[in-house]
Amino acid sequence: MSSEMTSDKISVLIVDDIPETRENLRKLLYFEPDILIAGMADNGLRAIDEAKRLQPDIVLMDINMPGMDGITATQEISRVAPMSLTIMMSVQGEKDYLQRAMMAGAKYFLIKPFTSEELSSAIHRVHEMGASSRAVVAMPPGVDGRGVGGRPGYFPGGFPPQPPAPEGKLVVIYSPKGGAGCSLVATNLAIALAQTTSQKVALVDASLQFGDAHVLLDLQGQHTLADAVNRLDELDSDLLNVLMSPHPSGIKVMAAPPSPVISEIVKPEAFKRILAQLKRDFDYILLDTWRHLDDILLTAIDMATRILLLITPEMPSIKSAKQFFELAEELKLPLDRIDLVLNKVVQRDGIRAEQIEGIIRHKILIQLDFEPRGVRQSINQGLPLILAQPNHPLAQSFRQLAQREVAILSPQPEEVAGASPGAGPDREAMAPSERAGRSGLFGRPKR
Repeated sequence: MSSEMTSDKISVLIVDDIPETRENLRKLLYFEPDILIAGMADNGLRAIDEAKRLQPDIVLMDINMPGMDGITATQEISRVAPMSLTIMMSVQGEKDYLQRAMMAGAKYFLIKPFTSEELSSAIHRVHEMGASSRAVVAMPPGVDGRGVGGRPGYFPGGFPPQPPAPEGKLVVIYSPKGGAGCSLVATNLAIALAQTTSQKVALVDASLQFGDAHVLLDLQGQHTLADAVNRLDELDSDLLNVLMSPHPSGIKVMAAPPSPVISEIVKPEAFKRILAQLKRDFDYILLDTWRHLDDILLTAIDMATRILLLITPEMPSIKSAKQFFELAEELKLPLDRIDLVLNKVVQRDGIRAEQIEGIIRHKILIQLDFEPRGVRQSINQGLPLILAQPNHPLAQSFRQLAQREVAILSPQPEEVAGASPGAGPDREAMAPSERAGRSGLFGRPKR
């Protein structure tokens, strides 16, 4: 490797089968002082060889090439040059191309033609994405606290293995009707939990297609759930820490995929493994979800410790919540795991809480007042209400909700003894035939 390659410059390998295109890309980057063109390749096979030899920071990869295409080459480069990050280039912007590129491990997708500013911005953005990952890989054995070579319990001096830490509490925030305010409640409640408990709190934006938790929190993190899926086989505590964005409040956030198309790579089994790792690393994990009961959401509900069911004091929302409770009861979901939250309450206007409880036949845990002005201001500023206006009545309600959830999630004596509190059916007390009939929460086999 040359001395140039060991400089602080971002090394780039250009891969395109058309000589004029390779030269144009080189010219577009010529005046970038911190970017070095490390090499060029005119097909997929040569790209693999060059990536293995040069170990560049970035690979600019064309998709359509004779012989081996860019997607196949990207998959192989991720094996021979794992620290090299690929930016895919194509004149084709169709959904299939984008999805296949991301599945292959590409971190960015540029549609030709693009400007020098767009190219430079993409390179810098992707390089920043990989900086923290490279730091983790360079960490010497034992620094992460897991022992030599990352093997639990193997330390020089023979320290005894520690008992496994208790799993974190997974709280799914869900509404069967859109517009109930799940994202607002999720972001403020996550911060309230961190303030109340001083424990590790994670917020996962599981509204995969149009998630906006990062907007509500004014976060500019580059990593998303899609990155966790792409690196699922190497997902551990260190990598998870890299893929999550820290918020000044102390919580950590995993953003939703950057587009609806990319969200399609998140499958139930992968999502389950990510949640399992989160439960090992955090005390509380809050999931901001969408309203459609698809396989991914049902996977999360199956793993949930609690479900916060959000409704508004309007008949369509109440009807949808009633249907959800009926479905849950029919399928023997312990109803005491569901906490009903009445959001956007306008005093002396609309349907009263007692009427809603009579319709749904479930107690309301807490009521959150409708404060459009304060909420709108906090959303536009990217500063949650609980931080922007800590003395606001709604901010105080979020803290009260956090305190109630902590109390509910704390082990009770009867739970330790094997009893299940509340009105919901005891799953352990079910007849064997009933338990065998529903492996998962909604009668579906565990994934």
